[in-house]
Parts: sequence; structure tokens; C-alpha cells
Amino acid sequence: MTEKKVLFVSAEVVPYLPESNLSTMTFALPKMVNEVGGQTRIFIPKYGLINERRHQLHEVIRLSGMNLVINDIDVPLIIKVASIPKERMQVYFIDNEDYFKGRQLDKDENGKLYADNDERAIFFAKGVIETVKKLNWAPDIIHVQGWIAMLMPLYCKHYYTDEPILANTKIVSSFFGTPFSESLSSDLIQKLSFDGIDTALTKGLETPDFSALAKNAIANSDGLVIADSEVDKYIKKEILSSDKPTLHFSEQVGFEDAYRDFYTNQILK
Repeated sequence: MTEKKVLFVSAEVVPYLPESNLSTMTFALPKMVNEVGGQTRIFIPKYGLINERRHQLHEVIRLSGMNLVINDIDVPLIIKVASIPKERMQVYFIDNEDYFKGRQLDKDENGKLYADNDERAIFFAKGVIETVKKLNWAPDIIHVQGWIAMLMPLYCKHYYTDEPILANTKIVSSFFGTPFSESLSSDLIQKLSFDGIDTALTKGLETPDFSALAKNAIANSDGLVIADSEVDKYIKKEILSSDKPTLHFSEQVGFEDAYRDFYTNQILK
């Protein structure tokens, strides 16, 4: 992994959000890559429940200021950054007042899915890549984790297909437990079509629940990880029926070696 660049795009990471399998792994994997001589960047949404003052977030003016077009509407992109204490790990936060200010991860205080979660996911995927372009940082691997990042493989493969900075990038998607059972907006396919993504590539997203998002990510990834014992059985079946390199969940000590071998000998070979 020496000198290899791994971009981690996730829904959560500690210490900015509570500990979970997903947030803990989003911390542990970049730490491992750094320790073996690789380079990393971490991107997560800037949810409203992240305390900017406590975690010393600051806006990066040179990266902020562009507008992303989401369903024919210009949406301002704000980029904030912080460093995880005692680690050589930078975390970039994708922010927008409408999509993230005062918001939680996927549901409001009444436990109802946000009606614009589909647009939040599109904005997050496009915001990450546009920021990486500005950083001029070409990742060897983009490792995707969490529901809000699940459109990332689709966008990398079919919206940014001619983007030079992604010419040699491999996409790995990890799958954890199911965070919600409801569906996102039924207009998702229409909004993806606005970005020129062919409807042949979005079959199955007519009812865009978590399982449908996961299956689309599986179809557009180069490698897959069953990262949790709670992965839905239908998603797991889809993963196992693919012919793609797959890393299986293990609670054994030494997961770092398994991931390092997976990155080096299956994804980057």
C-alpha cells in the first residue's frame, strides 16, 4: 500500500459521530492505510449534529463556492475540514444549508425519513468528486460505506466516466446493517436521468429503498465487502452471486491484514 491513495467516502466516522460498526471502521481503515505508507482522505456529510466548535471544523474557502446542479437547481457546495486528534487523518465535510444544516443522518426528530434524502445522496456523491478534482488528488481506490454514499459508484462509473482523475480508480463498496426500511423519493430515477445517467443503469431504483441502493452499488463497484454480521440476506445473496472480488466479514483480531491483502492482491492487482 506504500504511496497508494485511498479515498474513504462514508456516512459516518468517529469521533465526529457516535460509535457504530460503520463509523468505527471508517476510522480504523484509513489509520491502517496510513500506517503502511499509504495516503488517505475521508469524506462525510456535515450533518447538523456535528459540533463544529468542539471538533474544530473550518471552512476551506478555496474548495467552497461552486454550485452543483441537482435536478436543474443550483445548490451551493461548502467544504469544511478537520483533523482527527493524534492521527494524520484529514476529514472533509460536504455541507449545504438546505441539505445538512440542523439535520440528522437520515431521519428527522420524529423518526421520519427526510423527503430529500435522494437529493442529499446525489449532492454528496457529486460534491466529493468535485472536491477531489479541486484537490488534484487521484485516488487508486475509492472505498464507499453507508447509505448516503451508495450512489457514488454509479456516478464514478457513468457520470464522471471521462474524468481523468478517476481514470485508474477502483471502487470498493462495504455493506453493513440496514439503517431504514422506507424508500427514498420515487423521483430518484428522473433526477439521475437529468444528469445523463441512462435508465438502463438505474433499473431496480423504481422503489429506491436501502436494498435497491445497495444492489445498484454492487453493480457499479469493482470490489465488495460484507462488513457486518447484520447485512441483509438479500443484499448478501446479491454480493455472493456477483463475480467480483469479495471480502467476507470476520470478527477475528487482525482485520487490518485482511483488508490490506484485499486492497493489494485483489483490487489493485
